[in-house]
Amino acid sequence: MRNFFQPTLPSANWRTPLVILICSGIILTLSLGTRHSFGLYLQPMTLDLDWNRQTFAIALAIQNLVYGLATPFAGMIADRFGTARAVIGGTLLYAVGLVLMAYSTTGWEFSVSAGLLVGIGLSCSGFSTVFGVVGRAFPPEKRTLALGIAGAAGSFGQFLMLPYGQTLINQIGWHNALLVCALTILLILPLSSALVENKKAQAAGPKQSIPEALREAFGHSGFVLLCSGYFVCGFQLMFISVHFPAYLIDQRMTPNTGMMALALIGLFNIFGTYCWGWLGQHHTKKYVLSALYFTRAVVFAIFILLPLDPFSVYLFAAAIGFLWLGTVPVTSGLIAQIFGVKYLSTLSGIAFLFHQVGSFLGVWIAAYLFDTTGSYRLMWLLTIALGVLAGLINLPINDKQIQRPAAAPA
Repeated sequence: MRNFFQPTLPSANWRTPLVILICSGIILTLSLGTRHSFGLYLQPMTLDLDWNRQTFAIALAIQNLVYGLATPFAGMIADRFGTARAVIGGTLLYAVGLVLMAYSTTGWEFSVSAGLLVGIGLSCSGFSTVFGVVGRAFPPEKRTLALGIAGAAGSFGQFLMLPYGQTLINQIGWHNALLVCALTILLILPLSSALVENKKAQAAGPKQSIPEALREAFGHSGFVLLCSGYFVCGFQLMFISVHFPAYLIDQRMTPNTGMMALALIGLFNIFGTYCWGWLGQHHTKKYVLSALYFTRAVVFAIFILLPLDPFSVYLFAAAIGFLWLGTVPVTSGLIAQIFGVKYLSTLSGIAFLFHQVGSFLGVWIAAYLFDTTGSYRLMWLLTIALGVLAGLINLPINDKQIQRPAAAPA
């Protein structure tokens, strides 16, 4: 295992692959863990502020859309000017957004703070941006597993930050809880120093511009199919993240049951992300992705057929948690396998845009169907159908590495 963390190139730099991996994981823990706790605020905020669920949900839907729209640009900034700079700027916006969330009294204020500012902050401190550094720190034979480890470390945030957020809400109220979370998110700033890359090493590789890389990717049918499957991933996950606690309360379960369910998702996500990353390292990545999406559909179907009680909720949380972010290292690994790592943050950001469009629709459509029908039943059925579709469209992806003409000697 020690050899796994040896640098790709000999260097006296303290930013070894191990240091990069640890700091990246903690950054993802804080950034994504805080984001996944937002569903806990739905009930208390809507009751205290006399909002309906669509008012709250549309802000988080905007957040996911902005997160997706901004991520390709955050990736371009990271690939061009350095990941550390992108992460620092995003972290500051994230903290400001959390503070303004606490002081929001109207839907548009909440949409600007939770939607726009936090969405941009997430785009600079999420998987796509951070994975670019991790992907370049490890050689191809170790890359997907390294991404899986970083993803698993990031997944720990959901397990850690959900009980943290619920405890804060219970002890000091949702307003003060958001202010404390804003201070917590600033811990990312010192960690970002580990993400400064060697300019010469970063410049190595094919002499290709960002526009050329984008044209190449969108001209590749496999990239479009991969992005389409990622759309379904976002649709499914944000429906659960935002609406699952409220769904359980509607079924006469306690808020702590919803919190524990989301925490279990985070716990099993740690193991799942690592295992799916390992599978993607040792088996054909597109088949691993298809298997993951098909399995998700089966888990959703079994859950809505079983009698609902705390045991079935926790069993579902464990199962879906194991499948939760397994798509992330495998998708990023497949992009690196086909296109290389020079613009990994940029291309992963483009794929993540599709993911977040799905997240936007997953949050909003669930709220719309609930407000229209008084039930999440149709949303569960739609989630199952899309899971099957995602499993099918990953199968025909052409995953062979692109062969570019060698650059002419100077």
